[in-house]
Amino acid sequence: MLERPEAVSIYIDGSNLYHSIRQYFGEKRLDLIKFRDKLAAGRRLVRTYYYDAPFPADKDSERARNQQRFHNFIQTQSYIELRLGRLIFRDYPRLPPFEKGIDIKIATDMLVQGFRDNYDVALLVSGDTDFVDAIQALKDYGKHVEVALFGQAWTSQALRNVADRTIIVDEPFLADCWMVQLPLPLPKSEP
Repeated sequence: MLERPEAVSIYIDGSNLYHSIRQYFGEKRLDLIKFRDKLAAGRRLVRTYYYDAPFPADKDSERARNQQRFHNFIQTQSYIELRLGRLIFRDYPRLPPFEKGIDIKIATDMLVQGFRDNYDVALLVSGDTDFVDAIQALKDYGKHVEVALFGQAWTSQALRNVADRTIIVDEPFLADCWMVQLPLPLPKSEP
C-alpha cells in the first residue's frame, strides 16, 4: 500500500516575516514562492495563507502602493490566499500603527482547517507567542505543528516548547530564497 505524502498548510504572519527579514538580513527581498517551497520541503502543499494589514494611502502613498503591488502579486499565485486585517493608528507618525485582527485570523484558519482534516502539518511562520494555545489545541487534536522562527536560539521559547518541530530561518536556510537582482546594464559608451 502506497502512503500519500504528508500534507502541509503554511500560515505566514506577513508583518512578522517582513520585520524579521529587515531586522536579521537588512534590505534583502525574499522570494515568497521559493521560501514557501523551501518550507514545504517536498511535502504536498495544500495551501499557503499570507496575513497582512493594508497601509492606507492617505498615511503614506508610496508605502501603500508598494504593498498593494505585493498583494496583487500574492493574489496571482497558485495555492496562496491573502487574508487582510486592519491597522490602528494612534499618534501617527510618532508611534507606528499596530495590526488588529491578524492573530485571530491566523489562529482561526489553523484550527478550522485542522479540524476539517485539510492538512497533516500546520506550519506557522511567526515568532508571536500568542499562538501557543492554538498550537496546543491542534496537537491535542492529533495534528503536527511546525514553527519557522527567525533569530537566535533563545527567541520565542514558548513557541519552541509547544511546536513539534522548529525551523530556524537563518542565512543558510534562505540562501536560495532571495530575489535575483540582475545587475543594471552598463551605459553605452560614445564612439
